[in-house]
Amino acid sequence: MPTVSTVSLFERSGWRRNLLLLVAMACAAVSGAAQAFKLEETSIEQIHAGIRAGETTCQQVVEAYLARAKAYNGVCTRLVTADGAAVDAALGTQRAGSPIKFPTETVGIRTLVPDFDRYKGKTPDYGHMEATLSDPSVKQQYGMVAGIAGARQINGLDTINLRGERSVSCKAECDAASGKLPAQCPKACEAFRKLPDAIETAAALDKQYGRNPDTQKMPLYCVPMSFKAVYDAKDMRSTGGGDVKYATDFAPRDGTMVSRLRDSGAIVYAHAVNSEYNGGSGDPGGDAKVEKPNFGTGGARETWGGATCNPYDTERETGGSSGGSGTSVAANLVVCSICETTGGSCRNPGTHNGVVNFVPTKGMISYGGAIGANPYQDRPGILCKSVKDAATVFDAFRDRKTGEYFDERDPYTALPPAFTSKASYVSAITPAGASKPLAGLRIGVVRELFVKIAPSDAAIIDGVDGQLKVLKDLGAELVETTDPQFKDDPTIPNVKFGFQEAMAEVIPFHMPEVLSWKGADGKPEFSVPGWDVTSRKYLVAAANHKAPWPANLNLRRIMGNPPEGPDSVTGYTFAFDMEKYLNARGDATVYDWATLNANARYFTDAKRASAKNWENKAIDPKTYDTTYTMKRRDAMRMAMIKLMRQNDIDVLVNPPLSTLPAKIGGANEPNRDLRSGFGYGARLGIPEVFVPAGFATSMIEPKYALSADGTRYDTVAGTKPTALANPLPYNIAFWAAPGEEALLLKVGSAYEAATHHRKPPKDFGPLAGEP
Repeated sequence: MPTVSTVSLFERSGWRRNLLLLVAMACAAVSGAAQAFKLEETSIEQIHAGIRAGETTCQQVVEAYLARAKAYNGVCTRLVTADGAAVDAALGTQRAGSPIKFPTETVGIRTLVPDFDRYKGKTPDYGHMEATLSDPSVKQQYGMVAGIAGARQINGLDTINLRGERSVSCKAECDAASGKLPAQCPKACEAFRKLPDAIETAAALDKQYGRNPDTQKMPLYCVPMSFKAVYDAKDMRSTGGGDVKYATDFAPRDGTMVSRLRDSGAIVYAHAVNSEYNGGSGDPGGDAKVEKPNFGTGGARETWGGATCNPYDTERETGGSSGGSGTSVAANLVVCSICETTGGSCRNPGTHNGVVNFVPTKGMISYGGAIGANPYQDRPGILCKSVKDAATVFDAFRDRKTGEYFDERDPYTALPPAFTSKASYVSAITPAGASKPLAGLRIGVVRELFVKIAPSDAAIIDGVDGQLKVLKDLGAELVETTDPQFKDDPTIPNVKFGFQEAMAEVIPFHMPEVLSWKGADGKPEFSVPGWDVTSRKYLVAAANHKAPWPANLNLRRIMGNPPEGPDSVTGYTFAFDMEKYLNARGDATVYDWATLNANARYFTDAKRASAKNWENKAIDPKTYDTTYTMKRRDAMRMAMIKLMRQNDIDVLVNPPLSTLPAKIGGANEPNRDLRSGFGYGARLGIPEVFVPAGFATSMIEPKYALSADGTRYDTVAGTKPTALANPLPYNIAFWAAPGEEALLLKVGSAYEAATHHRKPPKDFGPLAGEP
């Protein structure tokens, strides 16, 4: 068990802190007596109760989390090199009082991919240590990396709100709380250093409230939280995870969401590692080409903070792009975290890290003051260890004056007032011990999302399928949609009106172009014998249910991407939104795409090329991308709600995804496009609640295969299951119509109370001396 030294006390000397010895954390209040407050898996309510009972103080809570960060927030990946030779020791940025240390051992590429002696492609982007551009005195891993089995580190937090290390622009003596600002420090540091850090904030709360915090006014009183690195904070480095040398790396003002949680008493404690800039939206294509290819799964990784690893098996990825949000909650480095999702960026880290994920209707939480990937789909979400805590955080997002969620900085928050519950969302939580709490509710099982594309899908899909009986036991009535690729369950009645019928009614008029899609071979993607599916005659007949609907135009397909052809124009989403963010931020050095790339370094050559192509991405009025996204949301929301109304369905249920996390540096599961249906939440902008549903004890690993011409590595599906020494968690997904957050919280909390599947990762247990 990791230990906390008992030799000396926590010290401050201006910017310097000695975090080696943190026995004073929450143990000072115990003085040998049995203590009720327990940090591991603690809830918001338990923190408040512990403070009121005198079992801990706010400062001791924060110090205890700092001790855990010092013990568990280190590097969990090794470089992938040509020969596996060791590299020189190197130190990274300061975290929790000490510089992070990088492993000197490396992984030879021949241990990751087969037949490398026959590989004829470009030289891989081998892993190497390099100084960061933001701070040349510290280093970071660049190029290919692989996860370390049994690392007992997760690297989930890239910046901790601790004086002296929370900013590179104003680090060390430039962040001293008192005294004259040294001449070499930027002038902006004068105002910055007056902002309290996490410990100082906690101490101030203790001084003001003692054992009687006003939790009605501040429902998140003394709750240490992490925020995905794309959310601006005025008192921490805010670069979206990028190694970018801004004039000042902290934001000029909080993002709205950060500000509202701060006002609700939360400790703005850390930025969480993410897939840099929300994943950077891939590569739109352009003149910049990848010269050094990168093999393998990267998971959530950024240039400044590095890669984060799954706390249940540190050799594996976390799901992106909000990976650090998921890992920091799962490993008890924070109480809750704010993630962001454009497609699956909250859903995947939630299920891969075994934590609750609540994503409300698009626009219910402001995105003002954050780096986006696709404004129409980007949504903040909440990751906690319980549904009740997630609901508590959601309530805190309300404007304190109006009680509404509207924010003038985000036009998507201009929702009808009826969307917002007047009652607190915590009041929707199912009381413990309630008998048949779901009686009277009808839950629809979405069988389109239970289809197994490959044997590797069985672990999660079968696991979630087995959990449906719990919903019956809780009193819910189940009905199911049908899919020709899924064997009908005779114990659950079929809906009378399914997604195929609903789509037939809305797509022919609203999105007729879909029926004209062609595959990569140039052939029509959809057909019906005896009909020209592109003709008005067919579209009218299909809409009236007088012509068959194409069997392969289903929920999974419509939630995927339209085909790309030679005349396709890629979307300008990220190109627009990043420049909009930089323009609004108003930094003197970095203020548009050109100055961003001129002052940035990227962890792989592929990231460099994509960033350059986004810089050069013009806004072409011929692009169909955004128009299609908007049409799909409107049409498919209509189809979804009609299905629910026509079948008297209250809530829908299905797996959140179908694949378990891959090894960092290892092969990805192939045919990922065939599983794109799980992105329905972001596509539709509807509320979702995901709750831990179990653990997989075996999985079928994908593999690399050298292409026939030897120029690249492809991934192929595995065929044989292997037992997992470290079982991997997965969630169950509940979703409903816009504005139905309270109903989803009721269902999710009832399921949670009946199952208690959430279990903390065994390698990240309590420290010696931890409360």
